[in-house]
Amino acid sequence: MSGRSAGAGLIAGGITGAIVGGSATVGTAQMAAVFGLSAWWFTLGSGIGLAILAVFYARPLRRSRLETIPQFLSLSFGRGAGPMMSVISSLGILFSAVASSLSGIHLIAAMFAVAHWQAAGIILILVIAYVVFGGMRGAGVSGLLKMAVLGTALCVGGIGAVVALARMPDFASVFPAFPWLSLLARGGDTVGNALSLIVGIVCTQTYVQAIYSASDARVATIGTLTAAAITLPVGLPSVAIGMFMHAQHPDLAPVMALPMYLAWYLPGWLGGIGLAGILLSVVGSIAGLTLGIGTMIANDIARGVLRVASDARILMTNRASIAAVTCLALAIALANLDSYVLDWNYMSMALRGAGVFVPLTFAIFRPGALRPAWALVSMALSTLAAVACHLLAFPLNPLFAGLSVSLGIIALALLTRVVSGRAEKNPAATARGAGKEGARANAP
Repeated sequence: MSGRSAGAGLIAGGITGAIVGGSATVGTAQMAAVFGLSAWWFTLGSGIGLAILAVFYARPLRRSRLETIPQFLSLSFGRGAGPMMSVISSLGILFSAVASSLSGIHLIAAMFAVAHWQAAGIILILVIAYVVFGGMRGAGVSGLLKMAVLGTALCVGGIGAVVALARMPDFASVFPAFPWLSLLARGGDTVGNALSLIVGIVCTQTYVQAIYSASDARVATIGTLTAAAITLPVGLPSVAIGMFMHAQHPDLAPVMALPMYLAWYLPGWLGGIGLAGILLSVVGSIAGLTLGIGTMIANDIARGVLRVASDARILMTNRASIAAVTCLALAIALANLDSYVLDWNYMSMALRGAGVFVPLTFAIFRPGALRPAWALVSMALSTLAAVACHLLAFPLNPLFAGLSVSLGIIALALLTRVVSGRAEKNPAATARGAGKEGARANAP
C-alpha cells in the first residue's frame, strides 16, 4: 500500500503500469491489423472508466481506509460478501493476466528466438521479482518509467505509421471506410465490449488498490484522473502501426505487428527502447493484476475466512498467490496462442463488472438501502449468468446477461423492502385488511 503515502504521480504510474500492458500495445496493434480503428476501444473505454472511477468513486473508497473492494462490500453486506467478491474479481483479473501473458510470450519468443514455453518461464521470473521487491510503490515508479520509455517509441512510431498511411496512393481501396475507419467495425460486440471496460475498471482491485495507497482522497482523485488522461490516447499509435503492418506485411501474424514494426522501421536504438518498453509493460501489467488477486486472497480469504493472524504468513500467502496465478495465466496463454489478446480482456472486464458493479455502487452511494441477503444472491446469480452466457455461446454479451440479472434481483429487493416498509408503517390498515379477509372466508 506504499504506506498510504503515495502522491498523484505514483498513483497514476501504478494504474497505467497495470492497464497499459500487452493488451494496450501488442493486443491493440493485433486487433487493428484485422479490424482497424475499432481496436482503439480498449484504451478509449479504459480511459473513460478511469475518469468515472476518479470522479465518483475515488473519494469514498479512499476515505474508508480499507485495503480491498471485498472489505468495503463486507461492511455493507456482511462477511459473506468479501470472499464472494474475491472469487468473482480474481476470476476476471485472471483473464486480463492471460491477455498480457499472450503478448509477452509472443514478444519474448521473437526477441530471443526461444520456444514459447521458455518465454513463459522468463515472464514468470520477471513478474515474481517485480512484485516481491516493489509492491505498489514499485508498480508506481516502474509504471512512470515504462510510460516515458514506451510513450516515446510509440509516439515516434505512430507518427511514422500515420505519415506512411497518408502517402499510400491506394489507401481507400486497401482500407475501406467500413470496417477499417469505424469504431463499430465489430458490430453489436463493440458496445458490450466498451461498457465491459467501463464497468470492469470500477470493480477491479488492481486500480482501487492504487487509490487506497494515496495520501488522501484528493490525491487519489487527481492521480486517477491523470491515469485516465494518459490511457485514453495510448492506443492510437498502436492502431496506426497495426494498419500499416497489415498493408505492408499482410502475411505477418497480426500479434507480431507492433514488435516487428519497432524492429524493422525504427532506428535500432529507438526500436530497442520500444521493445524494452513493451516488455516492461507486459511484466508490469501481469504483476499489477496478480498483485491485486494476491492482496484479496491474503486479506479476504486467509485473514478474513481462515483467520490467519500473522503478518509474515499473510505476506507469504500474498506472494505464493501471485506466483500461482501467474503460472495459471501463462498456462492458459500457452494453450491459446492464436487467440485475440483483447478478447480475453473484454471477457475479463465483463466478469468483474457483471456481478459486482451494481451492489458496489449501492454500497458506496446508498449504504443500507440493499439488504445483505439480496446483495449476495445478486452477486452470485449475475456472475453465473455471465459465465453461462459465455460458455454456452449465447448471442448476448456476458456483461448484459449479468447486469440484467443483477438489476432484476436488486429491483425486486427494493420493491419488497418498500412494500414491507409500508406495511410496518400502517399496521392498523394491515389489521383491517386481515379482518376483512377473515370475514370473507367465514361468509356463507
